Amino acid sequence: MATFGERMLGAARLDGRIYEEVERDTKADTQAIGVVVMSSVAAGLGAGAGLRGLIFGTVAALALWAIWAALVYWVGTSLLPESDTRADWGQVARTVGFAQAPGVLRVFAIIPVLGELIRAVVDVWVLIATVIAVRQALDYRSWPRALGVCAIGWGIQLIAFAILRRMLV
Repeated sequence: MATFGERMLGAARLDGRIYEEVERDTKADTQAIGVVVMSSVAAGLGAGAGLRGLIFGTVAALALWAIWAALVYWVGTSLLPESDTRADWGQVARTVGFAQAPGVLRVFAIIPVLGELIRAVVDVWVLIATVIAVRQALDYRSWPRALGVCAIGWGIQLIAFAILRRMLV
């Protein structure tokens, strides 16, 4: 079994075996939360958000991770399951949490001139890692199906946030 650091590195390297290991390890919930927290703190530092921004960003990242995992779980097991799809929310949450591993590099977004490029590259990297995490957690054979789950979940999330924003403004 890989260490926490090895898991983060393997997740960032897009190693499907690491996502499978994390999926099966019910004790890796805390590690997944740790990855999400480190990624959100790195994003806050990279954005120069200050202490208040770091705290708010970290709490928001944890909430959004849980919501995202629930959406992916629901879409993947209810709307787009394959015949072999067997997963619970914890499996999805752990793998999606580890998919945030490349996000620790967002701390480098504070570099003048290169910051936006770094953030964009890391965002795409995290997206690719998430598709791999979803494929592994939901036991999909199909990459397009895993991508579809992420796209549908993302669309639902955008609509929900737009509605929430309208209600609050």
